[in-house]
Amino acid sequence: MGASGSAARSTGSLAGSLAAIQAGPVAAAVTRLVEVPGALAGCFPDGGLRRGSTLAVGPVTGGMSVALTLVAAATAGGGWCAAVGVSSLGVVAAAEQGVDLDRLALVPAPASRWPVVTAALLDGVDLLLLRPPERPRPGDARRLAARTRERGAVLVVVDVPGVGWPEVPDLRLIVTATAWEGLGRGHGHLCRRKVQVVATGRRAAERERRCDLWLPGPAPLPAMAG
Repeated sequence: MGASGSAARSTGSLAGSLAAIQAGPVAAAVTRLVEVPGALAGCFPDGGLRRGSTLAVGPVTGGMSVALTLVAAATAGGGWCAAVGVSSLGVVAAAEQGVDLDRLALVPAPASRWPVVTAALLDGVDLLLLRPPERPRPGDARRLAARTRERGAVLVVVDVPGVGWPEVPDLRLIVTATAWEGLGRGHGHLCRRKVQVVATGRRAAERERRCDLWLPGPAPLPAMAG
C-alpha cells in the first residue's frame, strides 16, 4: 500500500483517528517493554521502552529521526501510535524509517487543544509522539505524564528550543553529533547519516549512556556504554 494512501487515512479528524485505533488490537499492558532494535537499545536501561514512561528527545534536527525510530519499533511490534502537533512529519520519510502507517494516527495541528487531544489519544495507543506548539503549563505536563503511567503508554516529547517540557522526563535522548554519508568530492548525494545519541534520566537511567546509529537505520553500529 502506498504512503500517500495511508497518509490520507492517517490525517483524518480526531474522532476518526480514535475510532481507527480503538477498532484494532492494542498491545497488552502486561508487556512492560516495547522492544527497540539495534544500537539504540543500548541507550535504555532495560534495552527497550518501558511502558508508563515519558521521554524527551532533541534537538528537533536529528531528534525527530530518533523519535521516528521509536515509533517504528512500536508499530513493528503490533502497537498503535499517534503523532500530535508534528505538522512537519513526512509520511514518506516515516515509512522509509520503518513506521507502519496503518498503525499511526496523525493530528498535525491541534492548536490550543493539544493537551486534550493528547490525553484522549493516550487512552488508545501504545506510544504517542508529541510536539507541543507552546510551552506546556506544568499542570498539563504533570497530568499527561500521570495519564501515560496510568494507561501504560509511552509519551515521547520532541524537545523544541524555547518551548521545553516543564517536567523532568524518565529518559532524555539528545543527539550530540551528526555525520552524513554519500557525498564524494563534488559528486554523489546524501544517503544516510550517523548520529551519536546520549541518554540520561532518572532512577535506573541516571547513568549516562551513549550509542552510535545510522539513520534511517540500515546498518546499526554496536552500542557503546557511557
